[in-house]
Amino acid sequence: MNTSQTKRVLVFSLAYLPELVGGAEIAVKEITDRIPNIEFSLITIRGPHSLHIEKVGAVMVYRVGPRVNTKTVGGRIVFQLSKYLYPLLAYNRARILHNRNKFDTVWSIMANHAGFAAMFFKKKFPGVRFVLTLQEGDPIDSIKRKVWLVYPWFKQIFLKADYIQAISKYLLTFAHDMGYKGEASVVGNGVDIESFGKIIAEDAKASIRSKLGFEESDTILVTASRLVKKNGIEYVIRSLPELSGIKFLVIGTGALESHLKNLAHELNVENRVVFVGFVPHAELPVYLQVSTIFIRPSLSEGLGNSFLEAMTACIPVIATPVGGIPDFLIDGVTGIYCEPKNPLSIMEAVSRLLEGDLSKTIVSNAFEMVKEKYDWNIVAQEMKKVL
Repeated sequence: MNTSQTKRVLVFSLAYLPELVGGAEIAVKEITDRIPNIEFSLITIRGPHSLHIEKVGAVMVYRVGPRVNTKTVGGRIVFQLSKYLYPLLAYNRARILHNRNKFDTVWSIMANHAGFAAMFFKKKFPGVRFVLTLQEGDPIDSIKRKVWLVYPWFKQIFLKADYIQAISKYLLTFAHDMGYKGEASVVGNGVDIESFGKIIAEDAKASIRSKLGFEESDTILVTASRLVKKNGIEYVIRSLPELSGIKFLVIGTGALESHLKNLAHELNVENRVVFVGFVPHAELPVYLQVSTIFIRPSLSEGLGNSFLEAMTACIPVIATPVGGIPDFLIDGVTGIYCEPKNPLSIMEAVSRLLEGDLSKTIVSNAFEMVKEKYDWNIVAQEMKKVL
């Protein structure tokens, strides 16, 4: 065990910056950058251009397995192989690092392949504290079906943890359902208030609108989502025939991109749906601020950082009451609910926001709520206590 004043934490994360990025990876970066008195090391899989060992922010990153390029068919096969090899490769690298660094805590980002690596490590080194973070966005039933073959081992990830931190109340119930009875807390993900809350200059917004083919007077729905089934994007497209003149800006990539484009063509709304693909996270604020309403009619959601970012950018949000979303969205107060898989309900939610002053009230309430609860500085201080 490390006896110096500086604590050492080893993070297990299946993906990490700069190349393999999602909400969980951004959370690790934002949190570790704000806790200066902990030395962080992290083990992840290799991206297409990443080095075996490099410093990313405050974290020393060690990459294992074959090089992954998810933009190619062959790369996706390698990614799947890397995922399944990761628990053993990461565990072996962790043993070597621990002999040198003497970690105080191992921290697993999600109960997935990283969780297995952390669980193996905990069995080998029972004196090292094991913190498990639950960031899962897929439906819990779906997660359980995927791991049915190794379900007893999967359950051990929860049972071996010394502390579980979940980003929503919904995910904390998942931990208890898996038999966990130890210390636990809900600490949500955060938002970079300074970046997403900064007012974008009118000329910058005009430039983006022109680039996207929008007029100044256009009403624009926007989503920033992986184009996968759980995010329900197709139901927004299906609502557009009843939302005359309203346009839809789709930010993100994913397996359903071709399907969604074909659907827009079939419904004769393709001239009102703009797919822009991947947008760097730092550039999202301007895309949000040129839009009128953020929408993602999710079928499941661990928490939903994109909603919080839209709230910080001061546009109203439409969401479904699933997963962790009710932690921050109160209908008519900090956002508007629509029903999952229901284009008519989406149309009614959009109409509510476009009538009267409800939108202004919601924007104000939501922005204050995010500042008080979901600022990364607040989240980092809570995670410092956890770690």
